[in-house]
Order: sequence, then C-alpha cells, then structure tokens
Amino acid sequence: MSHVGKKRKVDRSGQDRLYFDSYTDVTIHEEMIADHVRTNTYRMAILRNSELIRGKVVLDVGAGTGVLSMFCVQAGANIVQQNNMEDRIEVIRGTVETVDLPEQVEVIVSEWMGYALLHESMLNSVLFARDKWLKPGGLILPNKAELYISPISDPVVEDRLQFWYTVKDRYGVDMSGMYGFARKCIMNSDIAMNSVHVEDVLSHPARFAELDLNTVSVDELRSLKGKFKCESFGSAAVNAFCVHFTVTFPCPDKPLVLSTSPFKPETHWKQAVLYLDDAVEVVQDTAVSGEVCMYPSEDSGRHICIHVDYTIGEEKRQSKSFSIPDWSSEGHTQ
Repeated sequence: MSHVGKKRKVDRSGQDRLYFDSYTDVTIHEEMIADHVRTNTYRMAILRNSELIRGKVVLDVGAGTGVLSMFCVQAGANIVQQNNMEDRIEVIRGTVETVDLPEQVEVIVSEWMGYALLHESMLNSVLFARDKWLKPGGLILPNKAELYISPISDPVVEDRLQFWYTVKDRYGVDMSGMYGFARKCIMNSDIAMNSVHVEDVLSHPARFAELDLNTVSVDELRSLKGKFKCESFGSAAVNAFCVHFTVTFPCPDKPLVLSTSPFKPETHWKQAVLYLDDAVEVVQDTAVSGEVCMYPSEDSGRHICIHVDYTIGEEKRQSKSFSIPDWSSEGHTQ
C-alpha cells in the first residue's frame, strides 16, 4: 500500500537540517572516500599545488571527515576548518554563512559537487566563502566546472517495456495493455542517477555550461542555461539524455580534471539520466539539439531541476522538465 500526499514546501532552515542530517551516517562518507577517482584527484591536485599552499591559510568548506584538510597539511598548509590535527587544523563548527573566521584565507578547497553538479546547492556556500573570506588573487580548488549532455539509448527501459508483450506467451494472459502505464511509470520526470554504459551513449557529449568559480555569482546559479548540438553515432532509439560534469583544478604544470563522464572510470556521482516520454529513432549523423536550463526546485531550494527543450532529427521540438524527488515527500528516503 502506498500513500501519495501533496508535497509540502520546506523552509530554508528545514532544508538545511535535512541536508546536514544526511551526513550524520557513516555510509555517505564511506562512499565518497572509497570513490578513488574523486579522492585521489583531490589529493593529487592539492599536492601538485604544494608550492602555492605551503605556509598558507586554507579554508576547507564543508570538510566532513576532514580528509581534504589533511591532504592540505601534507602539502604544508595551516588549515582552518573541520577535524583536528594537532595545531595544524582548527575546527570551526557551523555553516560558513554564520561562522566567524580568525583571519582571511589564501586558499579555498571544497568538494561541493552534488548529483548533476548542482544538487544540494553547496556551491552557494563556497561562493559565499570566496566573497567574504578569500584574499584577492587567492586560489580556489577546483576553480572551474563544466556540464555536458548526450543522447542515450537505455536498453533496460526497452526490455522492461517489452516485458508486458511476453507475458501472454509465458502464462496465456495478454498483459500488453500494461505497456502505456509501464511507460508512464518508467519514463517519468524524475532525474535518475544511473551508471550509463559507453555503448549506450549515442553521440559525443556536448558542453552546455561552464562555471568559473573565481567569478560566477549565486544569482547566475538560479537559472543556468546553455544550448547544445550533437550528431548521433549510428542507428538506435534515443529514449533519454545523460548529463555529466567535470571540475578542473589549476596546477603548475597542467590542469587536473575530475570527470564523471560515462567514457571515464565510474564515480559515486554516476550520471544524471533524463528519460523522454517517447523514444525517437535516429541514424548515423542525425542532429540532436536544444537548450538545457538548470534551476533550484521551488519546493526545496537544495534540490536541482532540469528543463530540456530538444529537437531530434526531423521531429518537432519537444520539452520536458525533470527533478530529483523532494526530501520532504512522504516515504522518500535519501
């Protein structure tokens, strides 16, 4: 039995409480630190910037277990924020918007990225810290983020939908009438966080947004828009879009990139999958184009919504909006 009630809007303090409560269990910290791509990229980026970090005051925003703080100590810094490492790390508990730091900082490091990059909206806190506490010309790690989209063909969806046509052969009961209901349930407006297989990606990813953390404002994050255009690799049925992100760390030799692309090793972020209402057949070089808009949910500002206007081949322009289920929804578990 299930009960679907009206979603209730959560006030900002309630949103923050739910967000911070989600980090009180060890599982989420285990998942993040066990993500070798994530953790090792941060470690290498910090160590490669050791000349710029050594002897400097570093602010680790949203430090959690403090692993990034300790990487900074390994690089020779004096750290402000979270955990305790003798006299090298000072723990300051509270949100960065409300605490007072003993001094300005020369480096900000933070692992702020959420699903689809902006879910949880922790980047807002990093930008607040940048504007209030970072000295002019200070270093931000990472300092750039990029968002990409690509059309995909998810075979699991097709298998689940076709299942209803196989029931008659198995059990003598025609259940094909369930197809429409199944499609509505499966190809819904939720943002699904899945691991997309390379063979299911139908084009080169198209970049639709870039953020410079040295200059981007919170206002810009309230409606992040960008156009995209790509061409399909071959014949297939497009039934979803895949959104992934990269973040870039400046380094003395060459920038270091942390990627959540399906073409790269898997991370705990996986990819954001946006299912279309109807699959569209494409052939080699079919044009896929449109515009993506990302914005906070009206019901819960820490949740991201994605709206996509798209055209596939000669089909008419379509639109669909997607969201991550609200923390306040009854029966929803983070």
